[in-house]
Amino acid sequence: MKKFGLIGYPLGHSFSKKYFEDKFANEKLDDCAFELFPLKEIHEYEFLKVAHKDLCGLAVTIPYKEAVMAYLSNISADAKAIGAVNCIKFFGNKTMGYNTDVVGFEKSLLPLLVPHHTKALVLGTGGASKAVQYVLKKHGVIFLLVSRNKTDTSNTITYAEINAEILNEHTLIINTTPLGMTPNEDAMPAIPYEALTARHLLYDLIYKPEKTTFLQEGEKKGCVIKNGFEMLIIQAEENWKIWNENMER
Repeated sequence: MKKFGLIGYPLGHSFSKKYFEDKFANEKLDDCAFELFPLKEIHEYEFLKVAHKDLCGLAVTIPYKEAVMAYLSNISADAKAIGAVNCIKFFGNKTMGYNTDVVGFEKSLLPLLVPHHTKALVLGTGGASKAVQYVLKKHGVIFLLVSRNKTDTSNTITYAEINAEILNEHTLIINTTPLGMTPNEDAMPAIPYEALTARHLLYDLIYKPEKTTFLQEGEKKGCVIKNGFEMLIIQAEENWKIWNENMER
């Protein structure tokens, strides 16, 4: 039996188990299984490896995309550059970390961009944010990071500093935080939504609910909106490719 799974905490919001179980059923992969592994602390990852020696691959979600890197044998060049891992492949006792959020986000975002989307606000600074930043840099989109706390970084501002002038200049806004995720669906990033216009593109990495309050507020102002479901599908399939590369079925 080839075992795959997802680590993070909490995992009640995850679609991964059903997605991969449906995939296994549709493709008649009777020798594969997918499990959820909610880890309250990242050090529990070591116990997980010992208890499940048949693991072939893991997906990684909030809040461990950065912290898990210290536990891996090797990390791909892209994941190192990004500073976050969301996919782990097992080679016996060795592990390799990858970042497939980049591929998912890139393929999902690029068809939506128009010429005036030259500057972005990236809400959040965690592991998912780092993949977003990597893609924006690759395609020449200038961005500001938005954090709850003031930092010394020149391209980071707080939510309190966002005003109509900044929003007018930054017409691409990407939410990488868990604000608005089920079951806390009323939560949303604290930005001045009244300053949004039809020139704005709002992208939310959250996929459940389908339309977060962040996206709903943007829609009211005529913004183009997109959730993270397509990104999730793309990165899940990229994970599957990595897990099965050079692996005999």
